[in-house]
Amino acid sequence: MKKLFTLLFAALCALSAMADEGMWIPLLLQKNEAAMQKSGMRITAKDIYDINNACLKDAIILFNQGCTGEYVSSEGLFLTNHHCGYSYITSHSTVEHDYLTHGFWAMTREQELPCPGLTATRLVKMEDVTFQVLDGITPETSEADRTEIVEKNIAAITKEATKGTHYKAIIKPFYYGNQYFMYINEVFTDVRLVGAPPSNIGKFGGDTDNWMWPRHTGDFSMFRVYADKDNKPAAYSKDNKPYKPLKHFDISLKGVEEGDFTFVFGYPGTTRRYVTSDQVNLSANQENPIRIALRDIRLHHYKNAMEQSPAQRLKYASKVASIANGWKKWQGETLGINRLKGVEQKKAQEDEFQQWAENYKRLRIRDYDYTTVLPELHKNYEALTSVDLEWTYFNEAVMASDFMGRAHRLYAIAQMSNDSLAQLQIRKFLKDNERYFTDFAEHTLVDKAIFVETFEYMHKAGYAPYLDKADLGKIYDNSMLTKKGAVEKFFKGYKASEKSAKKLLADPAVDLFNVAYSYSYTPEKRSQYKEANQNINRLMRIYVKGMMTQYPDSNFFPDANLTLRVAYGHVEGFTPRDGVYYKPYSTLDGIMQKENPDIYDYVVTPRLHELYNKKDYGRYANAKGEMPVAFIATNHTTGGNSGSPVLNADGQLIGINFDRCWEGTMSDLLFDPGYCRNISLDIRYCLFIIDKYAGARHLVDEMTIVR
Repeated sequence: MKKLFTLLFAALCALSAMADEGMWIPLLLQKNEAAMQKSGMRITAKDIYDINNACLKDAIILFNQGCTGEYVSSEGLFLTNHHCGYSYITSHSTVEHDYLTHGFWAMTREQELPCPGLTATRLVKMEDVTFQVLDGITPETSEADRTEIVEKNIAAITKEATKGTHYKAIIKPFYYGNQYFMYINEVFTDVRLVGAPPSNIGKFGGDTDNWMWPRHTGDFSMFRVYADKDNKPAAYSKDNKPYKPLKHFDISLKGVEEGDFTFVFGYPGTTRRYVTSDQVNLSANQENPIRIALRDIRLHHYKNAMEQSPAQRLKYASKVASIANGWKKWQGETLGINRLKGVEQKKAQEDEFQQWAENYKRLRIRDYDYTTVLPELHKNYEALTSVDLEWTYFNEAVMASDFMGRAHRLYAIAQMSNDSLAQLQIRKFLKDNERYFTDFAEHTLVDKAIFVETFEYMHKAGYAPYLDKADLGKIYDNSMLTKKGAVEKFFKGYKASEKSAKKLLADPAVDLFNVAYSYSYTPEKRSQYKEANQNINRLMRIYVKGMMTQYPDSNFFPDANLTLRVAYGHVEGFTPRDGVYYKPYSTLDGIMQKENPDIYDYVVTPRLHELYNKKDYGRYANAKGEMPVAFIATNHTTGGNSGSPVLNADGQLIGINFDRCWEGTMSDLLFDPGYCRNISLDIRYCLFIIDKYAGARHLVDEMTIVR
């Protein structure tokens, strides 16, 4: 039994040979090259990452600060997900020109739309700087001193690395601070919207299909990076030219078959694969149920409002998409963790570690004692949990309504003693307040219902005793925030002072926010949370180092932290439950099967119907004459991988990653190769929509297409 647990531990933590799990550092990919080639890859690690030559990494960008994109032409054209570009598509949309609903296609370069604030970041190179970052740290260094030394060293290293260049540098910790890598980046700020399918394609299936398989969503959008005359980053200018990347992806029309090797190259956001049973239990059985229940309330009211009119649907679309994404993911995560008995599984691993640590201590190897790590972690999680749950309620209940979000801004103004800063924030608030009443004239009833119900839910759970005698309806109705012009009148002649702050804090909404915030975020609770977190981070650094010592011959992958990674696996279906098998690809036939003209998320446009009826798929059909839409594979992905290129054995683009299967969303904490699947848009469907549906063949002609 002990041997079984040890093998289970090694497998589940991806300490060795499980090819499907892992998010690998490109710089160190030589360690994985043999395994990848054995799995079917026909290129080398240097083809993927090479500091001296143009390589596949030069075709990858970090899209803003949360998605990935990939260059598909020598003219700076790149692809990402529709949901990644969603806010920029929305920002250009009006009722008269509703690009979100009807799509947008720039037929000339002049029609491409600037996106202020959007960035595209290319990794120039990365470097292991562990020794430099940890210089001056000894085993006797306190945690506070260690943090100070690390921050000071990082500032010096990044300053020196970018001196005399237009590059930017960032250093990130890996393995909880056991290792550090520096990333030298080139950041482009002139990024323009080129194309996006209508929402009935780009978001087909909506929140109902989100995280699910089979999937039929054409989840892509197109942008172009512009640069100055020297091909360097520059602020938006009509004189800028399309950026010429060092590398762009060849696009394969060959498609995929079950068993094919694939790899995903992108910027995964956050995973926590090495955490203990305490964190797994906290996430699955304590935090997630709170978040899900409170978001249920918000989604119910917003979706009802969206059904009232097309204008309402447009106004609430982004809100609902943002809220529902986590809401559904957390449900799948909890289901997966409990199905795997994740807490019990982690405890078994910890028992194995503790036994190893006791033996290690008895042998006095290097005099390092790992035996106290897990007991101390457990103690600090106990201290963390009570505050964590209270803050979860605060974030999901107190901050659920726009009413409280706006009250928060007024509360912040009341804290300002510097009048010039206060006036700046007042001007911003008044501008936003005017837009709020213009855009959400009928929003009051919806927002009031959300405000009342979420606060009542929190109160019943015992986390808001200050509401014992409160009349939430009156608080809402009596605040100046619900009366157009009242805030403007209040701030007329306002000067930052104790007297002014007292008047502002007397508003019922601001007063309630003050009470709620003061109750949940006391100095004692902040101190307790901070101390517990610092201790957990310190102990996890020791715990992970211990696991590496326990399994010295294993190849550990670091947790995701929004740095460029490679994940690899195979196209493969799966069995989500008894008697059911999901094949690994979907087709346009499935869109027609799901069609429902009475449900917005399942409306099929006449143009797509026309192409389907004629089977007019051009060169984008598969060998069976079907129009492929999406496929699944065993690549280990997470948030941030949205928009990542999915590549075949030759490094050619075959898809765009956009989601994970609901049954495997626990992969941020626990990976199960039987259930964990990434979902990708088949590049052939993407090209079909651009070419045959939108008539934007000129964009496809920019690309390098191979069969």
